[in-house]
Amino acid sequence: MIVILKQNAEQNEVNALLKQLEDMGFDHHYSKGENSTIVGIIGDTSTLDTDDLKTIDVVADVKRVSEPFKLANRKFHPDSSIFNIAGRTVGESHFSVIAGPCSVETIPQMTETAEAVKKSGASFLRGGAFKPRTSPYSFQGLHDEGLKILLEAKKATGLPIVTEIMNQAHLDLFEDVDIIQVGARNMQNFELLKELGKCNKPILLKRGLSSTIEEWVMSAEYIMAGGNEQVIFCERGIRTYETFTRNTLDLSAIPALKSISHLPVIVDPSHATGLPWMVESLTKAAIAVGADGIMIEVHNNPKKALCDGAQSLTPQQFDNVMQTVKKRVEFEGKILG
Repeated sequence: MIVILKQNAEQNEVNALLKQLEDMGFDHHYSKGENSTIVGIIGDTSTLDTDDLKTIDVVADVKRVSEPFKLANRKFHPDSSIFNIAGRTVGESHFSVIAGPCSVETIPQMTETAEAVKKSGASFLRGGAFKPRTSPYSFQGLHDEGLKILLEAKKATGLPIVTEIMNQAHLDLFEDVDIIQVGARNMQNFELLKELGKCNKPILLKRGLSSTIEEWVMSAEYIMAGGNEQVIFCERGIRTYETFTRNTLDLSAIPALKSISHLPVIVDPSHATGLPWMVESLTKAAIAVGADGIMIEVHNNPKKALCDGAQSLTPQQFDNVMQTVKKRVEFEGKILG
């Protein structure tokens, strides 16, 4: 249920309303936006009478929410969420670029790639220390040693880092990571999501291989219900019958999410297609449909990469894409970085 407050509501009267809701056993989410102030009531609101609430002086209107997600719902938070992450702004009027290799391999590989993507205009550096792989015989990542290498690249370039977590037991290792990524295979690892809800770190939540948009948003709700409201969606393609590309990029998910949720949405064209020559075109499309950023795989030597080299861009290819990004982002009236 949502309570819309009057624009001239006195704060002491608002506080009294919030106290009244708490005394009745309800949690609430208070959101003061540019054009309206609302209180989202969380819990079983079937016992609440909307007409009774409307009689309270500070209340302008009361609406019931039918969707199962509340905190991630745009109705609870009409203004789009904007996050300040390590001095970078993510969301709404800004466009973020996350770039780097699929896997962390060596200090020279990470540092060289980090310097290249920074020079081209990337906002964040990505790299996998823990790698979920379909085959148990494939390279699984360097684990904690990989995190140390990633932090060395961060130290050398100043780029904030994004890397994937696979197990809540590893959370202490991510203390110096700027954005924790939840991969497609863990989108519905609810115990992991609950633990991430307790930490004060932005979470990049990738869409599951066969997940609906509502299931995806409900996973964000798990994190937010724990108290962590810094969630960023990442559309990385879904599994369909099509085999030409690695996955099928669902660009319609971006405006769909924007209509129902206030959280930022970025697009990963590298994992979506597995084809580096498609990255630039799909990046243009992502910007056109309103994405708040992109995540691109870049490797200083893709032919020798230990993971996903075939879908990675070279630093020069990435720089070419970034020239296009800069023009498109400027045309859309957004700020890069």
